Amino acid sequence: MGKKDKQNAAESTPEKNTAQQPTADEAAKTAETAKADETAEKSAEPETFTVTREQMEKMEGLAKSLADEQDKYLRLAAEYDNYRKRTAKEKESLYADAKIDTIKALLGVYDNLERGLAQYGDEESPHRKGLEMVFNQFKESLKKLGVETMDAAGKPFDPEKHNAVMHVEDENYGENTVVEVLQQGFTLGDKVLRFAIVKVAN
Repeated sequence: MGKKDKQNAAESTPEKNTAQQPTADEAAKTAETAKADETAEKSAEPETFTVTREQMEKMEGLAKSLADEQDKYLRLAAEYDNYRKRTAKEKESLYADAKIDTIKALLGVYDNLERGLAQYGDEESPHRKGLEMVFNQFKESLKKLGVETMDAAGKPFDPEKHNAVMHVEDENYGENTVVEVLQQGFTLGDKVLRFAIVKVAN
């Protein structure tokens, strides 16, 4: 082997050793990874604590106090919900009662307009036409409020809706049949505002 070859061999040997040894950064990273794994293993293990009897009693007392407060909160929430529903129902009831009382007070106007038209009979006059227009407008207003007149004439007598003040014998009508309406009856939904005063046959 020549002198040059020996030198080349000597120079190439340290390069091989350097390539096999890890650098300082790699060594530091490996150490950090190992430390992180160790920390993870420690944190995975359940921690245990030692408490005194006094501390245990205090914790139990706090847990009981929390349960009591939660129970109070749930009761209060339920009471408030019931109060809200009850108040809404009362408001609806008050509105319905006020509406019924107002409409009942206006039914006398209906009767007077009806009587006024009956005085004219079939007569054609400007006064009758004017009164008829007012009466029709009044009936439309009642209808918009949900008020309906009872269609009693020719129908069977119903004590839930009719008030019989006269009784006649008439072969042209069936038993307990309304032959004449003396005063109109009114309903609001399923409620009777005023009973119809009627004449009943047989």
